[in-house]
Amino acid sequence: MKKIALLGSTGSIGTQTLDVVRNQGDIQVTAMAAGSNIALLEKQIREFHPSIAAVWDEKKALELKAKVADLPVKVVSGMNGLLEVATEKEAQIVVTAVVGMIGIRPTIAAMEAGKDIALANKETLVTAGHIIMPLAEKLGVKILPVDSEHSAIFQSLNGEHGNKIHKILLTASGGPFRGHTREQMASVQVEDALKHPNWSMGRKITIDSSTMVNKGLEVMEAHWLFDVEMDQVQVVVQPQSIIHSMVEYEDGAVIAQLGTPDMRLPIQYALYYPERRYLPGDRLDFWKLSQITFEKPDLENFHGLALAYEAGRRGGSLPTVFNAANEYAVAKFLNREISYLEITDMIQKAMENHKVIDDPTVEQILETEREVDELLR
Repeated sequence: MKKIALLGSTGSIGTQTLDVVRNQGDIQVTAMAAGSNIALLEKQIREFHPSIAAVWDEKKALELKAKVADLPVKVVSGMNGLLEVATEKEAQIVVTAVVGMIGIRPTIAAMEAGKDIALANKETLVTAGHIIMPLAEKLGVKILPVDSEHSAIFQSLNGEHGNKIHKILLTASGGPFRGHTREQMASVQVEDALKHPNWSMGRKITIDSSTMVNKGLEVMEAHWLFDVEMDQVQVVVQPQSIIHSMVEYEDGAVIAQLGTPDMRLPIQYALYYPERRYLPGDRLDFWKLSQITFEKPDLENFHGLALAYEAGRRGGSLPTVFNAANEYAVAKFLNREISYLEITDMIQKAMENHKVIDDPTVEQILETEREVDELLR
């Protein structure tokens, strides 16, 4: 019986992880954490019987504690609660599916407790990759990517140990505004940006996908996960979301991973790596598909991607600024407090006003996040 802890159990990745648990029947969820959706978390606790559950909001945690008083589950809250879930003694793998930089400290704590990481929290590597990857090597723990693109790269590297990567071809759907100019996107509303053409995701990541900021974050994540330079990661727009990413080797061979847009596949692969298991769902029908098309990314109208390359090339604390500014701006946009184009304007403003720290500690990373919030407030 494989045992896992799940951070972000009520979100998109969390709920699909629990789908995999249901389908396979030989995974035990020993600990879980959520933000504030205690109605769903209560249902999950009653179905999966974790020994500990964390809720970020302390008042919500007290509500949940009363609701599950008939069950032998410990209910905790805040960052300390998140750390308890991440280090729960029985868990072998910690699925980090929380959104944002909140994932850094629990990921480090889980690694120090000897847990492998099924990583769905890209912000952890974007802001602290220089800490996380050397620590994983030192401790001998695995970082198993859950993002569909990074899982595809990971799968395309199988059996190629020691062979030199020429470049990584990171695919992007282009989002709902592919082909639009900034003038056309000036009037975009929240509802428009939340209509992704291919994937079903959480609200924040769906907005990030529409601006292509998410692809910029993925470029920086790939830089750390696969030990390549930023400019070795080339974004390719592939609107059908059939090729999830590719690796080109120094001899010119390109290895790709293809599949339907279903996040359960990379989740399941990370949990059972290196084993592949049956996964119910649609399969690719190449006769119906007939063609797969490719385009260059539009760095002028989707300026967030260009800013991500700039932040990743400079490194240090600048990726933290990029990420923190985006988190702040997206929250403002979802609350209808700023316009759509102001998201990337805010990112640029924060980057231009930051003095880079070359090798930031976790404390400096979190302080940089606070400084960005203060600047943009």
